[in-house]
Amino acid sequence: MTKRFLPGATIGVMGGGQLGRMFAVAARHMGYRVRIFSPEKDSPAAQFADEAVVADYADEGAVRRFARELDVITFEFENIPAETAEWCAYHSEVRPAGSILHTAQNRLREKTFLSEAGIPVAPFRAVHNAGDLAGAIEQIGRPAILKSAAFGYDGKGQQAISSRDVEEIWEARAGDELILEGQIDFEKEVSVIVARGVDGDVSLFPLCENLHRDHILDITVVPARVPGAVEKKAHDLARAIAEKLELVGLLAVEMFLKEDGSLLVNELAPRPHNSGHWTIEGCLTSQFEQHVRTVCGLPLGATSILQPAAMANLLGDLWLPGEPDWAAALAAEGVHLHLYGKRDPRPRRKMGHLTALARTAEEAMARVKEAREQLSPARKKK
Repeated sequence: MTKRFLPGATIGVMGGGQLGRMFAVAARHMGYRVRIFSPEKDSPAAQFADEAVVADYADEGAVRRFARELDVITFEFENIPAETAEWCAYHSEVRPAGSILHTAQNRLREKTFLSEAGIPVAPFRAVHNAGDLAGAIEQIGRPAILKSAAFGYDGKGQQAISSRDVEEIWEARAGDELILEGQIDFEKEVSVIVARGVDGDVSLFPLCENLHRDHILDITVVPARVPGAVEKKAHDLARAIAEKLELVGLLAVEMFLKEDGSLLVNELAPRPHNSGHWTIEGCLTSQFEQHVRTVCGLPLGATSILQPAAMANLLGDLWLPGEPDWAAALAAEGVHLHLYGKRDPRPRRKMGHLTALARTAEEAMARVKEAREQLSPARKKK
């Protein structure tokens, strides 16, 4: 029998970052209690939770005590140890399942799953030693990208390979479990966030167009500026992956759009995603409310777009000249500010985001860029 958890139930969240923070806000609006588990004191998510447990994910006793007091558990990022998810599942319902996290947290497992499911991906090979690397380069060719198989995000653990010597590349590697992927000549990076409920119902958010800077998502604009046939193809791929995984929860599917209109799936994230933050203001149902609905067994919300939107990340670099000029940014019509409650604005660290709504995608993107420029007096002078 399908378990459903109605408002008043307690949801546990493994992870204390900004995704957990925005999930907690949505859950509490809907009448749920939220408990956070994170190694970090005063984490962004803990600031909006009913209660927070501070302990290491490898602390079996703490994890089990946490899980016993909950109705359902979810995750705000996928790099949770597999045994931690197993401890949680012994005492409570876990959504998405730990097996999905296990697949998504390792690039080699992820790419193997997608390839075996018939989903188009870039050519790839497993690399465990210099000999593997030489053979993989011979098979895939150059240019290619050598990536760590696990714990890589925002470009971390990656090195591009063009003409360098194999031994030199191997000496500079990020770890010993690696994957070599063919470098894709793509036109755009896009993503789809798909939700799948306990009854197998599927709901898809509009296709997002993503612009990156230094391997970090910089701006997302919606609707994506692509033909309708491309959006349908992306939705079909995301639906197929969610069904193959038997997902209960939310899944972000990142893809490359090639010039010929074909799509290659790049990465999976079984959780809310940076490229979906615009849905808070721009959709009938935000990705965070949809996440609550899926893990609690409620009907899925409508994902119709309310107005074209653009989201711009705010990195810690913005704080280097001094406190950003929030009033100047918010003076623009249709601009919304979200800060994540992080006290240390380090360079490249995601500290918040701006969302702008407008009549067209182009207007929304121009508006959010201008608002972000207004944050920094030093940038405004340039």
